[in-house]
Amino acid sequence: MKEFIYGRNPVYETLRAKRRQFFQLLVSEGAQEKGRLGEIIQMAQAQKVKVIRAPRKRMDKIAPNNQGIALEVSGYPYHNVLDILDRAEKRGEPLFVLLLDTLQDPQNFGTLLRTAESVGVHGVVIPLARTAQITASVVNASSGASEHLLIVQANLAQAITTLKDAGAWIIGLEGNDEQAQSPGEIRLDGAVGIVVGSEGHGMRPLVRKSCDLLMKLPMQGEIESLNAAVAGSVALYLAYLARKNK
Repeated sequence: MKEFIYGRNPVYETLRAKRRQFFQLLVSEGAQEKGRLGEIIQMAQAQKVKVIRAPRKRMDKIAPNNQGIALEVSGYPYHNVLDILDRAEKRGEPLFVLLLDTLQDPQNFGTLLRTAESVGVHGVVIPLARTAQITASVVNASSGASEHLLIVQANLAQAITTLKDAGAWIIGLEGNDEQAQSPGEIRLDGAVGIVVGSEGHGMRPLVRKSCDLLMKLPMQGEIESLNAAVAGSVALYLAYLARKNK
């Protein structure tokens, strides 16, 4: 299945990652070939990708916020859980995984992927159904981070079992459960899988039951809770700091 990735950073990172097939690069007529756009064109030409000047109307049909560039590519190359375990082993690091339980919003999904890539997670696991998938809008929201991550579609409960067998503690992010502990009470510096539930509903019962621990983020203001993307990003960064300072 072919699709168009749009936006300068997403297109740049997709070309840089070299994990998809590239068919053609569309550049808006009148766009100046300098800065990041110039780098993209040079990279595409070096990889023998056809560069085509396209009318703005055609570009806007692909996406209104295309920033004058669109890259036609093959579908997203999903991985499997064993690839994640292999990456952690090759890096010589304790396992660090993000699991997303039926997250629906592409913007939230993309934000979490961008955070996950920036803090060095070894992979991301999403369910097989009833969840946002890696679409062009998610690639755009992640600013291209999705192209560098190992993302797995799997039965979440089975994936959790595999991660536990590999030595990871599974920590579910849950703000409204009496059993949930604060970050200061939980060790985040070892092998961990952090689970973020869907917007509004949180984790499904079976996924929650599969967690070893539940974690809540203490808050002082008037707002009851953070949204999934912000809460998940905070949790990932707390784990990153704990691992870095170990």
